[in-house]
Amino acid sequence: MAMTKDVETYLSDGCMRCKFGGTPQCKVNTWRSELVRLRAIVLDCGLTEESKWGVPCYTYKNSNILIVSAFKEYASLSFFKGVLLQDEKELLHSSGENSQSARYFKFTSSKQIVDLEESIKAYIFEAVEVEKAGLKVDFKQKDELIYPEELLQKFKENTKLETAFEALTPGRKRGYILHFTQPKQSKTRVSRIEKCSDKIMSGLGYFD
Repeated sequence: MAMTKDVETYLSDGCMRCKFGGTPQCKVNTWRSELVRLRAIVLDCGLTEESKWGVPCYTYKNSNILIVSAFKEYASLSFFKGVLLQDEKELLHSSGENSQSARYFKFTSSKQIVDLEESIKAYIFEAVEVEKAGLKVDFKQKDELIYPEELLQKFKENTKLETAFEALTPGRKRGYILHFTQPKQSKTRVSRIEKCSDKIMSGLGYFD
């Protein structure tokens, strides 16, 4: 496992991009044990460790795959092309409705990481396969919404759902569309739509 000095510095002092770098208030101090554990898992998967943007970045043949970093409320392992992962277990998070590509794990304890280690590795290996296949994220224009067939079918079955959906703000509609179209399997898309139906009927967005 090849480790870099800059990453060692991050784990000890933080990214140094804010006034708390190198102080007890640095968020890295809160999540150091989780970050160290995530780092070991990633390196065990054979990725190359670098330091980019002040945080640990892991690459495959010079292509960015993921970063490991600390936030105020959790430790994160974030995939650059996470939206292309199948995520059948729905373990990944989006940073918001405008995040079209990145998806991430968030952890608030080392136990969570230990319990999910095999799944984390599986996601990492899938991310590498996505890169090997040369897959690209299709960045849509903000006003370009393509409804999945599963959603259109639900509209046919429940016209009230369609009315409620169309009454949502453009941003809320886009958030749902991104959420619904992320999975590659139709049954997962249907499941997501069904889980969100009550929120849609209540006029709420996915992130509300």
